[in-house]
Amino acid sequence: MRHIHIIGIGTGNPEHVTVQAINRMNAADKIFLPTKGAQKEGLASVRREICDRFITNPQTRIVEFTVPVRQTSDRSYVGSVDEWHAALAETYVQLINGLPENGVGAFLVWGDPSLYDSVIRIVERARRLETVEFDFNVVPGITSIQALAASHRIPINMVGKPVEITTGRRLLQNGNRADSTIVMLDGEQAFSKIDDPDAEIFWGAYLGTKDEIVVAGRLGDVTDNIVEARAEARARHGWIMDIYLLRKGRDFDDL
Repeated sequence: MRHIHIIGIGTGNPEHVTVQAINRMNAADKIFLPTKGAQKEGLASVRREICDRFITNPQTRIVEFTVPVRQTSDRSYVGSVDEWHAALAETYVQLINGLPENGVGAFLVWGDPSLYDSVIRIVERARRLETVEFDFNVVPGITSIQALAASHRIPINMVGKPVEITTGRRLLQNGNRADSTIVMLDGEQAFSKIDDPDAEIFWGAYLGTKDEIVVAGRLGDVTDNIVEARAEARARHGWIMDIYLLRKGRDFDDL
């Protein structure tokens, strides 16, 4: 039976790649590397750099494939994602079917495959198509949450208080509810649109890489700085991966 490794590779710093991940990469016949066009070539370049640095097995091949474009016109968010995942599942089936019988393939996933990434569910969807028989396992990776906390030298939670992990879209819908809120996938820059100026924000982009940018402070004081830094960085690189923590209150302030 064919087998797939779903490997977390951290936030872009090759030094975040674990020994387990390196071993799984070198055990693969093929590593499937997604490309998303010229505008996001930097994302593929980081994956290639990781492969160049750590793959020592001369039998391991890199197979690049084009990621289908998600269609959003006249579709709900959930509907457009479902349609996109269906197209990706068909693409995955073709890639996996190209493995030799009992061959091993690998997908490299930003951060950890369990956190706001869909490769696991798409691989499951591909398996349910029953076009090609295969099994898979998951290798954990360093998340952008961990990298953000490390770069700002802070714990994520406050003593005895909850943490919420959400998206920018949900933050706009629900507001800043928790004492500590991690916000991912925020293309709308929701932090600049919520009415909570006294909250603290710890923002970071390209975390763990040479291009890392971090900003922290009272939300009402640093929002414009983050918006400006984010726009400039995205224009320069053609893509951006950022994340932030919103925090209200202090440790032990409810005693």
